Amino acid sequence: MGTTVFERHPAAASSIATMLEGSRLDPFWTDDAPGPERPRLSGSHRADLVIVGGGYSGLWTAVLAKERDPHLDVVLLEGRRVGWAASGRNGGFCEASLTHGRENGESRWPDEIDELDRLGMENLDQIEATVGRYSMDVDWQRAGALAVAVEPHQLEWLEGDGVLDAEATRALVNSPTYLGGQLSPDDTALVHPGKLARELARVAEQLGVRIFERSPVTALEDGPVVRTRDGHVRAGKVALATNVFTSLLKRNRLMTVPVYDYALMTEPLTPAQLAEIGWEGRQGVADMANQFHYYRLTADDRLLFGGYDAIYHAGGRVKASYQDRRESYEKLASHLLTTFPQLDGIRATHRWAGAIDTSTRFCAFWGTARGGDVAYSLGFTGLGVGATRFGANVMLDLLAGEQTERTRLRMVQERPLPFPPEPVASLGINATRWSLDRADHREGRRNLLLRGLDAVGLGFDS
Repeated sequence: MGTTVFERHPAAASSIATMLEGSRLDPFWTDDAPGPERPRLSGSHRADLVIVGGGYSGLWTAVLAKERDPHLDVVLLEGRRVGWAASGRNGGFCEASLTHGRENGESRWPDEIDELDRLGMENLDQIEATVGRYSMDVDWQRAGALAVAVEPHQLEWLEGDGVLDAEATRALVNSPTYLGGQLSPDDTALVHPGKLARELARVAEQLGVRIFERSPVTALEDGPVVRTRDGHVRAGKVALATNVFTSLLKRNRLMTVPVYDYALMTEPLTPAQLAEIGWEGRQGVADMANQFHYYRLTADDRLLFGGYDAIYHAGGRVKASYQDRRESYEKLASHLLTTFPQLDGIRATHRWAGAIDTSTRFCAFWGTARGGDVAYSLGFTGLGVGATRFGANVMLDLLAGEQTERTRLRMVQERPLPFPPEPVASLGINATRWSLDRADHREGRRNLLLRGLDAVGLGFDS
């Protein structure tokens, strides 16, 4: 089996150790943008709409609900702190795609893909407008995205507008690993994830939403009644925005699995280091491997570098202990220095991991329960920074019983296949991950397992 550029040109062990020494096991984004403490829910309450989950999905639902009807009484319940989970642990790539890329969407809904692309771009434009309307301090930058080929076989995957040769790609971002690239200037914005969660919560409260933190929901009862450890809310409607955590609806218990993604954040780059790399356009970058890396600059010129390892831990649980995986951080440090050898000697200030709510179609799904009084939005599979706003609008449409261009979509009306229960899920997911890694080492050639998954609509290449 062949090697990849990251194995042909690995970083020195001493450089990896230097980078990780003293790094803090904590997401940079929430460390950099802490939000105010909010009260726990206690006692008995009533609300027109109760939202479960204080990440992007729940926060967008709260803001959009109040924009639709300022008189609506809205309560949001968060089990820990607003934005602490996936919403504070991602790369801050706010993309237009609702389908995890056009290819994935086109393979599933070919008759709708143009409409889905249009709705996705409109959604991104509306996020930008919201940021401006409420003067949200989120480090918003519509910088675009650069996909880079780092192996010869990946060059044939570059097609359409914006294709660049190696010289033109390296003129944008100077890495010796780049053999070519494709620039998409308008369909991706970069944000500070922690600030986005903090600002969405601020806007929601400004509009009149009541937010309770450290109030994990223990039951969803008929009524509907949403119960926590210390109180309950009798609701008119309920929106479930629980991401990767155990669903309050049994029908969704096998619809997602937690896949852990790992990331590093460096100290701010010096002017000399930035001059070596270029990157004046500050685009978000991702390579084109099955196991891909994503990376970007922050407003204060730190380098975020994440991805590649996507780890499913047997049992399908979310555990704090899964965040400290030394092997993944050492691999990322080595791959960062392979990508940018100019940065040898740089240190990481933060390292962290987050659980991605992965679905079998690799993008979100929706539905209702309890006679239409409960709606849910799940399965964003790492593409939720922008798509959660669209998903929030879908939930509100469904709860209102409205026929809209969103609810008429087959993508919205259809549910993905569930994952099998353990231990079959663990065997299948890890066999697929092994196969994707093998394909990266065999010039992209997919084995029998991957070809079979492709044939039944369960395949994906990243």
